Amino acid sequence: MAAIKPEEIIENMLQAGARKASLPVGQLMLRGFLSGAFLGYATTLAILAATQTGWGIAGALVFPVGFVMITLLGLELATGNFALIPIAVKDRRAPAAHMLRNWTWVLLGNLIGSVTYAYLYCIVATKMGFIDPATVPALQRTIAIAETKTLEYAKLGFDGTITAFVSAMLCNWMVTLGAVMALSSTTTGGKIAAMWLPIMTFFGLGYEHAVVNMFVIPAGIWLGADITVADWWLWNGLPVLAGNLLGGMLFTGLMLYWSYGSTRS
Repeated sequence: MAAIKPEEIIENMLQAGARKASLPVGQLMLRGFLSGAFLGYATTLAILAATQTGWGIAGALVFPVGFVMITLLGLELATGNFALIPIAVKDRRAPAAHMLRNWTWVLLGNLIGSVTYAYLYCIVATKMGFIDPATVPALQRTIAIAETKTLEYAKLGFDGTITAFVSAMLCNWMVTLGAVMALSSTTTGGKIAAMWLPIMTFFGLGYEHAVVNMFVIPAGIWLGADITVADWWLWNGLPVLAGNLLGGMLFTGLMLYWSYGSTRS
């Protein structure tokens, strides 16, 4: 699999972070849009697999296809950038202003891509509204997931917000590790195998990923979930974004940088 040493992986992380920070706004939006849409595809595939088999782990096994497409095509996913760009800033390879610019525009692109795919998916899944989502198991599951990710946290109040935040930290520890593991091989097959493992892990454990939720919660709303846009952002969107940011930046980006960054030649 042409494995790469950890010290070289960190150097690749730094180069990737600096490169991403330098991209123009148009590219950030376009690549972010595609990433959001591809994760929407992967989420619908995972929900279908879990529904058809009755095994939640089946969804986790297939979900990484979206991340593979994003990574191999060099697209922009905000949650991955939460780990790569801060260390490039710390290593003085990119200015902090460029990091904030990347996060802002990529998040917006991810949101637009996710919501666009959610809308198109609902058109097809309900045949323009002629099919009742309550009669389709995969659509029922989508509604249930959306309500669980919002209303269940709302029932717990502040404790629910903390739970969503910590779940998001644990999620993006694995998601960003997937981005790093893709840098651990020089072959396409090796990259796919390496990144598959942590992505499958986070999805199988049901942790909170902001961009996945940018698809599943709007889709749930359009399909009839008892959720408002305010519920989405108050009980999931904002705390999950914050947790994704801290988890990716600290547990993957900075900890690996501190572990191997000082030993780089």
